Amino acid sequence: MNKTAIYPGSFDPFTNGHLDIVKKASVLFEKVFIVIGTNPQKKRSFAADGMKTAIEKTLVACGINNCEVFVYDGLIAKSAKENNIKYMIRGLRNNLDYNYEENIAEVNKLINPDMEYIYFRADNIAVSSSMVRELNFYAQDVSEYVSKPVLDYITSVK
Repeated sequence: MNKTAIYPGSFDPFTNGHLDIVKKASVLFEKVFIVIGTNPQKKRSFAADGMKTAIEKTLVACGINNCEVFVYDGLIAKSAKENNIKYMIRGLRNNLDYNYEENIAEVNKLINPDMEYIYFRADNIAVSSSMVRELNFYAQDVSEYVSKPVLDYITSVK
């Protein structure tokens, strides 16, 4: 049985909420691919390659060794299908997230009908990348919401 999952997101930046989801998924799956999706139509606040390095440092600091981080600029469902990955991990903070994720899941099922979604309930429902970006923009302390490697990265690129 293929016990591999993919956890895609913009991770702009990668928050402690994302890290909580990774911790949960890494216990259930032999391998988790954390995929930083890039979209040329959207401007990132933090470079994907820099965030990749910060996430990798975070995983090492947390002792998580069954996850790999990639940057990808295509359709996630297509990549998962090509790599025989059957499970997509998503985190949910509330019913709005659920409705949003279910709409995306329907589109992804058209591309990859074998894809199964695994939803994890977020522990820190107030934490979001947009909140961290805004607080960081206004020079507020975001150390409570991101790992030290992510904090070091996002504060170095101001």
